[in-house]
Amino acid sequence: MESNQYQTFKYAVVIRENHLDTFGHVNNATYLQLLEEARWEFITSRGYDLNYVQKVGIGPVILEINMKFLKELCLRQKITIESQTLSYQNKIATLRQDIFNEAGELCFQSKMTFGLFDLKARKLIMPTKEWSYAIGVTETKVVFE
Repeated sequence: MESNQYQTFKYAVVIRENHLDTFGHVNNATYLQLLEEARWEFITSRGYDLNYVQKVGIGPVILEINMKFLKELCLRQKITIESQTLSYQNKIATLRQDIFNEAGELCFQSKMTFGLFDLKARKLIMPTKEWSYAIGVTETKVVFE
C-alpha cells in the first residue's frame, strides 16, 4: 500500500515552559515527546488506544527517525503537528510528521519508519485491519473487540 492520499491527522498544542531548554526554545529531545503525543492522539481517536494495545498484545514500534529542525519553537507558541502515513510495504511503514507555527510556516520535519509489533512473539507482524484504520491507511471503520 503506497499513497500520499492517506488521512492527515492534525494535533494542536501550545509550547509550555517544560518544553524549553536553557536557550529558551524547545529542546531537541522534547520534539520526540511531542511527536509521540500526536501519534497516540491520532490512533486513539480512531479506536486504537493503550487499553486496546494491552488487550490484543500488538502495538506500534518506531524503527528509525529522521528529524530536520527548520525554525525554532518558543514559549507559548501555538503549533500544529501534522501526521500522515506515507506508505506501508509488507511489515514496514513510513510516517511523516511536520510541525507548523501559527503563521503556517513549516518549523520541523520528520520521517520515521515504523511497524506493528507483536508483544508476545516479540516481532513485527503484518498490519491488521484495525491498525490500518487507526493509522489512516483505510477509511473503512472497524469494530474494536
